[in-house]
Amino acid sequence: MIALSLLTIFLAAILTHNIALTYLLGMCPFISLSRSLRTATGMGFAVIFVVTLTALINWPIYNLILVPTGSTLIYYVVFIIVIAASVQLVEMIMERFFPVLQAAFGIFLPLITVNCTVLAVSLFMVIRKYNFVSTIVFAVGSAVGWTLAIVIVAAINEKLKLTGDIPKGMRGPGIIMVTAGILALAFLGFSGMVNVQ
Repeated sequence: MIALSLLTIFLAAILTHNIALTYLLGMCPFISLSRSLRTATGMGFAVIFVVTLTALINWPIYNLILVPTGSTLIYYVVFIIVIAASVQLVEMIMERFFPVLQAAFGIFLPLITVNCTVLAVSLFMVIRKYNFVSTIVFAVGSAVGWTLAIVIVAAINEKLKLTGDIPKGMRGPGIIMVTAGILALAFLGFSGMVNVQ
């Protein structure tokens, strides 16, 4: 029963409650980096790492330190500090091992610090009162869902560039938003199968 509940949380975070397509969070890097499949994939893996790492750190800080001491008023600030430190870690790792990918991200890698997706996962953890395991499952599912959305949109965008049939006014962010909207409708089709609050 617990495994089924965790599977439901995971699938819902990817499909029916996709953080990019349902809640429209993390759209700045989503629109900017979904022009290249390679960059979108790299950004997706960076987001998966940062979201999972911050959820792993933020749950114990909130539930084992802030709640018992009655300091929940400052949890936004604490979560943002943890996110900033995690992004710095990702930047150092990428600079050392993946310098080409880091150069492709440009300013958008440091912007993971202010990416709504990363903070939203920790806030949903608090609002929905998830336990530690549910928080990790939700974090991984949300990050995978965001990655899946940006990779699919980037792949479609690259294919559309090859055809060259996009009207001039729709090129760039316009066609990305239209593609994301159609993808959101497709993901909405799973709502009868997987739904979680």
